[in-house]
Amino acid sequence: MLDLALRLQAIGRGLDAINRFVGLGVRWLAVLMLLVQFTIVVLRYVFGTSFIAMQESVVYLHAALFMLGAGYTLLVDGHVRVDIFYGEAAPKRKAAVDLFGVIVLLVPSVLAILYVTRKFVTSSWEILEGPMSVGGIPAVFVLKSLIPAFAVLVLLQGAALALKSLATLLLPSVAVDRT
Repeated sequence: MLDLALRLQAIGRGLDAINRFVGLGVRWLAVLMLLVQFTIVVLRYVFGTSFIAMQESVVYLHAALFMLGAGYTLLVDGHVRVDIFYGEAAPKRKAAVDLFGVIVLLVPSVLAILYVTRKFVTSSWEILEGPMSVGGIPAVFVLKSLIPAFAVLVLLQGAALALKSLATLLLPSVAVDRT
């Protein structure tokens, strides 16, 4: 059992590395978004001009930041949860709650998102859907691709959490490693 638990944790940490890499990269989009928004304000109120593509880029950056950062947020336990029972619970109880949550709530929800949006995203790619506004960024298909990317990253992190939780349940001395 010890060997199995350690293997499960190792696989979970490997999956964690994917979202850690993505999360540490996309966090810089917040800085870029701030700089673009600052530039928009300066252009509008100091120079009396604006660019639709620049304004849309804030939407793209915002969407990318949140959609691609969702798996990382799950990794670092940053999602909102009701901690009435969970906060003070023992590691095995936390692991059981996490495993239940992943299997019963997270996986079905994410798979439903993938299923429901597949035609939405593929049809956007088929026509290479253009800008939202005249003069905007001609890549709405890329923006819509963030939906399945979000789902895959959250699903990977859910799998990592489930594996580490299962390891904890198999061997009480192996704590859930969330980092």
